[in-house]
Amino acid sequence: MRYVFLALAIWGAVHPMYYFIQWFQTNSWDIMAMVDAWHVNAATSGLVWDLTIAAIALTVWIITEVIQRRMWRGLIAIPATFCIGVSCGLPLYLFLRSKPDTSGV
Repeated sequence: MRYVFLALAIWGAVHPMYYFIQWFQTNSWDIMAMVDAWHVNAATSGLVWDLTIAAIALTVWIITEVIQRRMWRGLIAIPATFCIGVSCGLPLYLFLRSKPDTSGV
């Protein structure tokens, strides 16, 4: 399963980024114009809020587990979530979280 999560994280980074870059090339590299496009109608605004709430919930989960498990490398999934998307951040965190324990305990 670990490598399935890694494959999903890579797919979740590459696939959405393809569309973002395509949009930026067509509509200028203005991030605020993209934010405006995300709120062009009620359906897209609902999707933006859905993903925002999911990203916040994932962040709370990551921080809670990092504090409990001292698995600091998991923190890298937070910027991946907010800079790329939940489609990358969640499977990346699951990949990092599923690292085999080599402590021998």
